[in-house]
Amino acid sequence: MHFTVGLTGGIGSGKSAASDWFAAQGICIVDADLVSREVVTAGQPALLEIEQYFGSSVIQTDGTLNRAQLRKIIFNSPDAKLKLESITHPRIRLAIVQQLAYATSPYALLVSPLLFETDQHLLVQRTLLIDTTEALQIQRASERDQQSIQQIEKIIKAQMPREQKQQRADDIILNNSTYDALYQKLHLLHQHYLILANNS
Repeated sequence: MHFTVGLTGGIGSGKSAASDWFAAQGICIVDADLVSREVVTAGQPALLEIEQYFGSSVIQTDGTLNRAQLRKIIFNSPDAKLKLESITHPRIRLAIVQQLAYATSPYALLVSPLLFETDQHLLVQRTLLIDTTEALQIQRASERDQQSIQQIEKIIKAQMPREQKQQRADDIILNNSTYDALYQKLHLLHQHYLILANNS
């Protein structure tokens, strides 16, 4: 089993900036968000199963997933959300495991906003939380995504609370300053992970 670090963080925390930095150091990145999109592309078994269960309204005319429509359905129905997860999560997990197996760097990085919520933390040997204040999350996400503050607050509320993530993470970086300050902290952890990977 390849030594793997799980990287997570809430919206606007700087998770992507951290992931990009690790990638620049030559670390293999497996992005759970990308994998989750790949498993529901046209022709994939998961997409066919989603269509069978939720109906043709969740499929666009070009055969791809109508994410907005599906979001609407699962937002209003906990049962529908559970069903969707039962279709997608096992396939996402399998694809992640396969991609991690092909990692060629000293250690691999699994980037997942739902690392703890989906039990993906069980696939890694160490977890890193990129954390910041809620005020900074809202500021960064609204500047980046052009979403309303209300929308971002809703997303934050739907995610696991910061305090819970802090309790579960092995390593925590508080990203409340500049990119340079973040990179300095990441550099120290990178050295630490290289040693851990070497000894695993």
